[in-house]
Amino acid sequence: MKVTFFHRHRSLGFSIQHVFGPVIEGMQSVDPNIEIEEVFMPSMRSMPWDVVQNCWYVFRHRNKEGINHISGHIHDVVLSLTGCKTVLTIHDLVFIDNVKNPIKRFYKWLFWLYLPIRLADRITCISEHTSMNILKHIHTEKLRMIHNPLDPAFNYIPKEFNLEKPVVLHIGTGWNKNLKRSILALDGLTCHLRIIGKLSEEMLCLLEEHKIEYSNDYQLTDEKIREEYINSDIVNFPSEYEGFGMPIVEGQKTGRVVLTSAIEPLIEIAGGAAHFVNPHDINSLREGYVKLIEDATYRNHLIRNGLKNTVRFDIRCIAGEYIKVYHEVLNMKTKA
Repeated sequence: MKVTFFHRHRSLGFSIQHVFGPVIEGMQSVDPNIEIEEVFMPSMRSMPWDVVQNCWYVFRHRNKEGINHISGHIHDVVLSLTGCKTVLTIHDLVFIDNVKNPIKRFYKWLFWLYLPIRLADRITCISEHTSMNILKHIHTEKLRMIHNPLDPAFNYIPKEFNLEKPVVLHIGTGWNKNLKRSILALDGLTCHLRIIGKLSEEMLCLLEEHKIEYSNDYQLTDEKIREEYINSDIVNFPSEYEGFGMPIVEGQKTGRVVLTSAIEPLIEIAGGAAHFVNPHDINSLREGYVKLIEDATYRNHLIRNGLKNTVRFDIRCIAGEYIKVYHEVLNMKTKA
C-alpha cells in the first residue's frame, strides 16, 4: 500500500509535520510494506490564486492507486483528489470559530469544511472535542477520532522540585496561549518564567513592569524542546483555545506537573492528571501556581497519574489506527 501525504507549505510552522513525522515512522514500523511519499504545498497563502496553485500541484502528485492523506490545514486541496482514495485530518475549527465576518465564515465553511467532508472518504479528528464541533456544523458518518501521538523521544526524567525558585515553562506566545494572564498571575511569586516563542513588545513591557524573572528562546530544535521540559518544574499551558494540547502530554511523559485550562479538548487530553484553571481568571491561575508549589503530595499525585495517561498516545497504537482507516477506505472503494 502506498500513502501520499499532502502537507501545507514548510514555512507555515512545524506543528502538523511534527505530529505526522512520528506517525509515518510508526506506520513503517507496524507495517514495513507501507510506501510513504510526502508532498509539500508550493504556496503558503490561501488567496484564490494560491488555492489554484496548490490544487494543481496536488492534482499532479495525486496517488491514483493508494491513499491520499491531507495532513491538515489545506482542506480545500481535496477538490483535486476527486475519484482518488482520500483521508483528511481536521485538527480544529479555528478557521470558523474565530471568524466574525459572515461572508468569510461562509466561504471557509464551504471550502474548508462542507466540501472537503463531502469529497473525502474518511475524516480523522485529533480529539473528541473537534469531532463534536464538526458534527455541530455538518452531519457525517465519515469521522474517525485518532489522537495525536507522543514523540517516542520523550522519556520520564525524574527531577527534584525546586521549591526555592521553580521554573515555570510556558510553551508558545500566540494569541491563544494566555501569556499575558500568566505574567499577571505570577506577579509577586518567586519563580523563573521560561518562555518559548517570540515575544512582542507588549509582553516584554509587561514582564518588566511586573518584575518577572524570565528567560526567552524560540526556534528551538526538537532536542532543545525536550531539554526545556526536563529543566522545568511546572509546565504552564492555560490556553484559551486549542485543537489538541500536546505540551500537556509531553510534560506528563517527562514527569513534570502540568497546569492547564478547564476547557475542551484540554480536559480530554490531560485525562484528569493536571491542575485545571479558568484561563480567563487571573486569580484562578495564581491559586493554581501556589497549590502546585506548596502541596508536594498533590503535585506528585498528578505526576504519577500523568505518566499513566501518556500510554494512550503511544506511537504504535496511533499509527495502527491510521492503518485501519486506510484499509477501511481501500475496502470501501473496492466494494464500490
